[in-house]
Amino acid sequence: MAVLINFKICDNSKDCSGIEVCPTNALYWNEKNETVGIDDSKCINCGKCEKACPVSAIRLAKSEAEYNKIKAEIDADPRKVSDLFTDRYGGQPIKPAFCIPQEKFDIQILQATQLSVVELFNDDSIECMVNSIPLKDLFKDMDVKYRKVEIKDNSLLEKYNVKILPSLLFFKNGKLIGKIQGYYDNKSKKDMMEQINEITSEK
Repeated sequence: MAVLINFKICDNSKDCSGIEVCPTNALYWNEKNETVGIDDSKCINCGKCEKACPVSAIRLAKSEAEYNKIKAEIDADPRKVSDLFTDRYGGQPIKPAFCIPQEKFDIQILQATQLSVVELFNDDSIECMVNSIPLKDLFKDMDVKYRKVEIKDNSLLEKYNVKILPSLLFFKNGKLIGKIQGYYDNKSKKDMMEQINEITSEK
């Protein structure tokens, strides 16, 4: 009957996995409004979009009763995108949804309409998970799009003058507004949070 999207936990990406798998273009990217759009008249209830969404933000209702139930659940959902962050800064990636290949950097980060933060890392920069700072702590209550990118060549490092990995790069409307380089553990969390607040509050 209809597709519903929980935008409270959806990072509203042009590179949406639901759009990629939709066979009828019922899910599409609305260029004018810069958001994921839904055309229920094209939906064939195949459920592919629901299965493809890595954070379960897309739901398919096959009846009016189911629609009302799902809508009520979405309306009552207290979560934000940042509540889904299970990864830790400098640690091994945990949730595949937030780890993207380097070639998707432009569409995922530079074309994003909200504040976007990308963590650049490589095998040599991975640190102990126990001592690494949870991303939930760093971006608590912030409306931010976060991604991890494993560096395979020097192109991004040279473009953004990154000297040390891991690093956090902050973007707004495709423009770099700040960066934090080097590993910070839990003992340094306060210092890192102060730097993040300084970068994000001025932009």
